[in-house]
Amino acid sequence: MDRKIIELDQGWDYMQKGITKLKNILEGLPEKPFSSEEYIMLYTTIYNMCTQKPPYDYSQQLYDKYKEAFDEYIKSTVLPPLREKHDEFMLRELVKRWANHKVMVRWLSRFFHYLDRYFIARRSLPALSAVGLACFRDLVYMEVRANAGDAVISIIDKEREGEQIERSLLKNVLDIFVEIGMGQMDQYEQDFEIQMLDDTATYYKSKATNWIEADSCPDYMLKAEECLKRERDRVAHYLHSSTEQKLVEKVQHELLVTHANHLLEKEHSGCRALLRDDKVEDLSRMYRLYHKIPKGLDPVANIFKQHITAEGTMLVQQAEEASNSQVLVRKFIELHDKYMAYVNDCFVNHTLFHKALKEAFEIFCNKNVAGSSSAELLATFCDNVLKKGGSEKLSDEAIEETLEKVVKLLAYISDKDLFAEFYRKKLARRLLFDRSANEDHERSILTKLKQQCGGQFTSKMEGMVTDLTLARDNQTNFEEYLHSHPDVNPGIDITVTVLTTGFWPSYKSFDLNLPLEMVRCVEVFKGFYETKTKHRKLTWIYSLGTCNINGKFEHKTIELIVSTYQAAALLLFNSADRLSYSEIMTQLNLTHEDLVRLLHSLSCAKYKILAKEPSTKTISPNDSFEFNSKFTDRMRRIKIPLPPVDERKKVVEDVDKDRRYAIDAAIVRIMKSRKILGHQQLVLECVEQLSRMFKPDVKAIKKRIEDLITRDYLERDKDNSNTYRYLA
Repeated sequence: MDRKIIELDQGWDYMQKGITKLKNILEGLPEKPFSSEEYIMLYTTIYNMCTQKPPYDYSQQLYDKYKEAFDEYIKSTVLPPLREKHDEFMLRELVKRWANHKVMVRWLSRFFHYLDRYFIARRSLPALSAVGLACFRDLVYMEVRANAGDAVISIIDKEREGEQIERSLLKNVLDIFVEIGMGQMDQYEQDFEIQMLDDTATYYKSKATNWIEADSCPDYMLKAEECLKRERDRVAHYLHSSTEQKLVEKVQHELLVTHANHLLEKEHSGCRALLRDDKVEDLSRMYRLYHKIPKGLDPVANIFKQHITAEGTMLVQQAEEASNSQVLVRKFIELHDKYMAYVNDCFVNHTLFHKALKEAFEIFCNKNVAGSSSAELLATFCDNVLKKGGSEKLSDEAIEETLEKVVKLLAYISDKDLFAEFYRKKLARRLLFDRSANEDHERSILTKLKQQCGGQFTSKMEGMVTDLTLARDNQTNFEEYLHSHPDVNPGIDITVTVLTTGFWPSYKSFDLNLPLEMVRCVEVFKGFYETKTKHRKLTWIYSLGTCNINGKFEHKTIELIVSTYQAAALLLFNSADRLSYSEIMTQLNLTHEDLVRLLHSLSCAKYKILAKEPSTKTISPNDSFEFNSKFTDRMRRIKIPLPPVDERKKVVEDVDKDRRYAIDAAIVRIMKSRKILGHQQLVLECVEQLSRMFKPDVKAIKKRIEDLITRDYLERDKDNSNTYRYLA
C-alpha cells in the first residue's frame, strides 16, 4: 500500500511544534516532557520526508531548515538577554545559554537523525551537531567573545588581589572557549589566553617593582613562590591545562628573570648573605624558583663558587699566617662536607653546583702553604691519620670516613703524582719502622685511591704492603732455618725485611763498613736466602736499619735504640777510647754529610752518648770523640733519633724526572697513532692525556718535543715547521 505523501510545509509545521515545545522546556515555561510517542512521531516525520520518491524527497530542504531553526532561536531568544547584561551577569547568562544550546543540539540532532545517517554521509556535509554548534559560534560567541574574555580577566585580577570569586563560573565560561573550537584550541588561545597572559605580565611587573625595593631577598622569594603556586592553582581550578606552562613562564619572567641580578646581589639578604648565614631553607627556595628557568641557576652557581673560593682562600691565608699547615687539611675537609651538604640538600645534587664546588676547590687546594704544596700536606695528613700515635686520634669508623674524604680532596689537586710520591715515602716509613696503626686501613685507602686515580697510581704502594706481609713470612722461615741449623749462629738477634726494588722509593745504599758483629749476621742471612732463591741479588740498605744495643755507663746500663749507622759508630768505641773525626770516617766509609748528621745525633743533641772535643754545637773535621761513660738518664731504654732530612727536594726532583718520561711517552703515543700533527694540537692532546695525574707545563712539553726530534722519534715537516711527523 502506498504511503501518503507529506508536503514540505505540512511536515515542517508539525516539526515546528516539536521545536517550540523544546524551546519552552529550555526556557523553563510550563510544558510536559516529550513522551515516547511524540519523539517517535517527530523522528518518523523526518524519516518519511527524506525517503519519499523525487520530487518529494525533502532531505536538502530539511537540512537547511534545521540550521534556520537554530538561527531563528538564537536571534529571538539567546542574543537579546545577553546584550542586556554585563560583566559577571553576562557570563552567567552565556553559560546558561550555552548549556541550553547544547541540549537543543542534542535533541534536534536526534529528531533529524536520518539526515545524518544517509543524506549528510553521501554529500560529505557537516554533521548536524557541528551545524548546531557553528550557529552558536557564528552568532553568539563571535559577538560576546571580547567582552567575555575581558570580564574573565577582570575577575581573575580580583582574585589575585584576594577577593573571593566564583571559580566554577570561570571554569564554565572558559570551557565554552575550548568547546567552541570543536577540537582545536585556536579560539581559546586567540580570544582569551593571549590577552590573559599579557594582563598577567602587566600585573606582576607592577608587583615586582614594588616588592624588589621593599623586601629582603627571602621575603621576595616567599612571595614569588606563593604567586607561582596560586597561578598553578588557577590552572587546576578553571584555566585549561595547556595554559600552565605559558602562565608560569610569564610570572617567572616578571618576578624572577627581570630582577634576578638585583635579587641575588641584595647586600644584606642576597645569595651571598644566605650562604654566609647558612640559610638552608632560603637557598632551597632559591633553587626551586630558579631551576625551572633556562640558565636561571647560572648566577646562583657562580656566587656559590665565588663564596667557597673566598672561604677556602681565607683558610689558606690563616694557615700561612699561623704557620700551621697541618690543620688546613682538616679545615678543607670540614669546608667540603659543609658545601657538599648544600649541593645535596639545597641544590638537589644539580650538576651545575657540583661543578661550582669542584672549580672552587681546585682554585685554593692547589695553593702552596708555608712552602709546602697541597699534595705534600695531604700526604702528611694521611700519615698522621694512619701512623701509631699520629696527631689525628680517631676511631676506626672515623678513620675510614676521613680517608674517604681525603681521597675526595685529592680529586681537586692537579699534582696527583707529587702526592703519590710523598705518600709512598711516608707509607714506606710507616711500614718499615712498624709505625702503621692498622694494616686494614692502609689497604682501605689504597683501594679508594685506586678507584679515584686508577690501578697504575697505586700499583707500587700495593706492592709495598704485600712486600711487608711476605717479609714477615720470610722472617719466620729464617727463624725456623736457624732453629734447624744449630751450627749456624748469627751471634745476635736479627730481623731482615726483604723488599722488591721496583715498589719502594729509591734509597742510598752505601758500602758501610759494618762492625764484625754485624758482618756475621749479614753472612748468615745471605746463606739462608740463597737456599730459597739463586736469581735474586740482595742489596743492603743500612740507612733504614735499627739496632738495640746496651750502653754500659758508670751509673747504669741503658738500652739504646739507634740506627745501623749510629750503632756502627758506637761499636767502634769498644776497641778505642778516643777517635778523631777522620778516623771514624775512614773506619765506617761514610760521606761527610752522613757522618756529620750521625755524630751530631750522638754528641750534640739531647742524648750525649759521645763526648766531643772541642765542646761546640757543630761538627767539624777537626773534632775528636770519646765514649761518655758518665752519661745517665732516668729511663732504662732510650731512642736516639737522627736529625730529620728534608726529603721534599728529593721527592720533587724524582717527580720531575718521572714527568719527563710521562711527557715523552704521551707524545710518542699520540704521534704514533696520528703520524702527522700540528704543534698546537699535539700540545693540547698531550695536556689532556696527562692532566689526570698532573698539569704539564707547556714549556716542558715543548722541550720534550725538541728532545724527541734530536733523538729521531719525530721530525719537523719540511714545508711547515709547526707540523711534526712521526718517525717509525
